[in-house]
Formats: sequence, structure tokens, C-alpha cells
Amino acid sequence: MSGIPEFSESDIKLVQATLKERFGAQVAGQVEIKEVETEVRLSPGDRELTVCPALFWIVGDCAFVVSRTGLAEYRAMFYYSVKDRFATGKETYDNLGDCIISLLKVQEEEEAKRRGETGIQ
Repeated sequence: MSGIPEFSESDIKLVQATLKERFGAQVAGQVEIKEVETEVRLSPGDRELTVCPALFWIVGDCAFVVSRTGLAEYRAMFYYSVKDRFATGKETYDNLGDCIISLLKVQEEEEAKRRGETGIQ
């Protein structure tokens, strides 16, 4: 592993609480948050990938990944398939809570589009 710290127990609890708020207690209680590793190009000019700790979970047919790329630096994405991936539009976050909230908000908007709902900007 690189010198990037793992996610703490309080980090995982923050994710669980945010998932509960977004999806409700019943759904969130069934979500298993897994600690995994991702390979990330930390800067656009980097030739090498860096192994970073990450949190991974699935809700319905959507998978979520939040990678820790520094002491207080996070990246997030969600996907429905390898070809159907989405990010938040922001490269990195310096706060895990902000990262998770943005990720879930963008996914909620995408989910509404997939259901054909209108009115979400």
C-alpha cells in the first residue's frame, strides 16, 4: 500500500449514516460497505498508478466507489456497468462527508433521469 491512510471506523460510520439518510434505514441496513483497493493516477501527468484505499458498496443496480487519494483527499464515482460510469464533476474533495453527499446527489439525479422524471436540474 502507498503511504495513504486507510479509512477509519468513524469514516465508515459517516458513510453508513449518509446512506441511511439517502436511502432510508431499511435499504441502508442491507448495504455492505467493503474496504477495497483501487489503482488511481493521482495527477494527470503520472505514468504510474497508485494503490489507494477505497470503500465500495452496491445499492440496487448501482455500485459506488470512494477512493482516498491522500491524507484528506477523496475521489468518488458510481456506475451501472463498465461503460456506464459517472463522477461528481469535481476531481477531488478534502472532506469525506462532502464527497459522499455530492456522490449520492449526482447518483440520485441520474436515477431520476433513468426513471424518466423531470424537474431535477
